[in-house]
Amino acid sequence: MIYVALLPIVDADKSARTQPAHLAYINRLYLEGNVVMAGPFADGLSGMVLYRADSEEEARRLAEHDPFVLEGARTLELRAWNALDFPLPESH
Repeated sequence: MIYVALLPIVDADKSARTQPAHLAYINRLYLEGNVVMAGPFADGLSGMVLYRADSEEEARRLAEHDPFVLEGARTLELRAWNALDFPLPESH
């Protein structure tokens, strides 16, 4: 199952200071297969991480250990997502 973590900034200074640790954490989880993709929204006010996990508890544990969340730089909203799986179009 895919879980969406929305991460609105609540402390811009903490967010800037914590960003390198956040990126290292997300990269490690990506390499382990627990993060599908991640990135900031264009408005610069929040970001999103798509976690791959077997349960909401596992996804919450992963999301709550993000340095952004641990340091109080961002809040966390975690939601299960039923992503549609479209077939690839046939090439001509």
